[in-house]
Amino acid sequence: MTLLSNYWLTWLAPDGLTFNIVIISIFIIIILTILIIKKSSNQNLPPGPRGLPLVGNLLSLDPDLHTYFAALARAHGPIYKLRLGTKLGVVVTSPDLAREVLKVHDATFANRDVPVAGKEASYGGADIVWTPYGPEWRMLRKVCVREMLSGATLDSVYALRRRELRQTIAHLYVAAKNAAAVDVGEQMFLTVLNVITSMLWGGTVEGEERAGLGAEFKQVVGEMTELLGAPNFSDFFPVVERLDLQGIQRRMRGLAKRFDGIFESMIDRRLKMSGGSKDFLQILLQMKDASGDGDATPFTISHVKALLMVTILINPIFKRNLRTPSFATTRVAMAERMFMYSLASLLHSFDWSVPDGHKLDLEEKFGIVLKKKHPLVAMATPRLSHPSLYE
Repeated sequence: MTLLSNYWLTWLAPDGLTFNIVIISIFIIIILTILIIKKSSNQNLPPGPRGLPLVGNLLSLDPDLHTYFAALARAHGPIYKLRLGTKLGVVVTSPDLAREVLKVHDATFANRDVPVAGKEASYGGADIVWTPYGPEWRMLRKVCVREMLSGATLDSVYALRRRELRQTIAHLYVAAKNAAAVDVGEQMFLTVLNVITSMLWGGTVEGEERAGLGAEFKQVVGEMTELLGAPNFSDFFPVVERLDLQGIQRRMRGLAKRFDGIFESMIDRRLKMSGGSKDFLQILLQMKDASGDGDATPFTISHVKALLMVTILINPIFKRNLRTPSFATTRVAMAERMFMYSLASLLHSFDWSVPDGHKLDLEEKFGIVLKKKHPLVAMATPRLSHPSLYE
C-alpha cells in the first residue's frame, strides 16, 4: 500500500504529471493513427508515395506543387493518393480523369472541406464555392448564372469595362512618354479589380471615393489571397483548429471584418438610393427582397455579402479549358469579355519591349493560380497616330 501511495504521489507531482500527460497523449495519438490507417487500408485507393506516421506526406511536399505533382504522376500514374495529416487527398493529372471528376461525376465531388481561412472569408462558407451541394447551392448557382453573370448582364456593363481600360491605356501612355518601365501584371490586376468593383456597385460610389475604395480593396484582396493560399496546420489537423497555431484564422477574420464594414456601408447607401445604374449589388438586393421567409432556401443578406466577397476574390481573367456546366462557365464568359479586349487594346496601342539589361523571364511560381515568378516589367512605346487617341 505504501509503494502504491508513493507511486501515486509521484504521478501527481508537477514535473511527473506533465511528463505523464505527454506520454499518454503520444500513446493515444499513436493508437488513433493505427486505427485510422487500419480502417482505410481496406479501401480501394489508388497508389501513392509512402508517408510518415501522423504527418503523412506533408513534409515531402514541394512548394512548386505543379511540378511536384507531375513528378509523382510519372512515378505512380495519372491518379494517386496523398496523406496530408489526417486528410486523405486524391490527385488526378490527366484531362480524361479531370473530365470524369469535374463534369461526369461533378455532383459526387461537389462537396469539399472548407479551409479555415475560406470559412472566415465567406461568412461561414455561405458562398457558391464552399456551400455543400444541395438546395442552397442550386439557389446560389441560379442567382449567379441567371442574374449576376448572364450574357445580357455582362453585356450591359460593357461601358464600365471600356472606361476602366481606357484609363489604364492613358496611364500607360504617360509612363511611355516618361520612358518609365511598367509592371504589366500589376497594372492589369488593378484594371480588373476596378472593373469588378464597378460592376459590383458602380452606381453607388464615384470619383475620389471610388478610387480610395479601390486602393483599400487592392491591399485587402492581396492579403486575403495570400492567406487563402498559405498552408494551414489547422486544415490538416482539425483537432487543433481552436489553437490557431499560425494565426491565419485571426488574420483572416480581421480582413473579413474590414470587407464587411465596406459591404454594410455600400448596402446601406444602395438601399437609400432610388434608380441609378443597375449593378450587381442592386441585383442581389432585389433577389433578397424577392426571397420570402417561407422559401425552402431563402436568399439572405449573408448570401449577398458572401457572393460579393467571392466575386472580388476570384480572378475573372483565370480561364478554364474544361467546359463544365457550372459556375466556372459563367466566369469564363466574364473572362472572355475582359481578357481579349484588354490584350487587343494593349497590343494595338503600344509596341512592347524588355528594358535594357533585362531578359524575358518565363519562370513560373505556384499559387492559387499559376503566375510568373518574377513580374513582367516592360517598356511601352506609343504606336497610334495622335495623342488624343490615348485619352
